[in-house]
Amino acid sequence: MRGLTAAPAGEKGAVLRRERLYHSHVVEWRQAREAGALDVLADRRTSAVRPKKAAEQAEVERLRKKVARLEKDLACRDAALEVMGKANALLELLSESAD
Repeated sequence: MRGLTAAPAGEKGAVLRRERLYHSHVVEWRQAREAGALDVLADRRTSAVRPKKAAEQAEVERLRKKVARLEKDLACRDAALEVMGKANALLELLSESAD
């Protein structure tokens, strides 16, 4: 409905028709507002019922996930290096015994 308030005079009806909103809708919404029922229609995803996390809290959560992922990657790399070291030692042993 933001476009409705920005519509030039005489074009509000065209905006309402384009959005398939009719006078009966507006009347119904006004009655609901006067009865105090618009609170029920609030978008719960963005309303105060479900507050958004503080920016710092969201950043902390994002960084914790990143640290966990990096620690997992580091553990995999450490294991791979350990296996490569053992393989290298085995190859040296085999090379010495072949001489």
